Amino acid sequence: MHYLLTYDLVDDYLERRAQYRDAHLALAWQAADHGELLLAGALESPVDAAALLFEGESPAAAEAFAKADPYVVNGLVKAWRVRPWKTVVGKAASSPVR
Repeated sequence: MHYLLTYDLVDDYLERRAQYRDAHLALAWQAADHGELLLAGALESPVDAAALLFEGESPAAAEAFAKADPYVVNGLVKAWRVRPWKTVVGKAASSPVR
């Protein structure tokens, strides 16, 4: 099953992220190397949100990531949420439908 972790970013996110970016990216690559995090990045124009796509049996990996993420811990994220995402189209879809 796929889980989408979304972040609502603070207004000055771009100005504040530099000091936490290396730790955030290290955590993200660790999750990717474990096969939990498939894709992640900030939305642009404007940079006010981010989306991280997780895969697993439960939302636990996505929730644990958010709770440990330096961006969340240090207040760059106003709110976060994890939602199950029933993907139906694409090679990596969890519930392919033709």
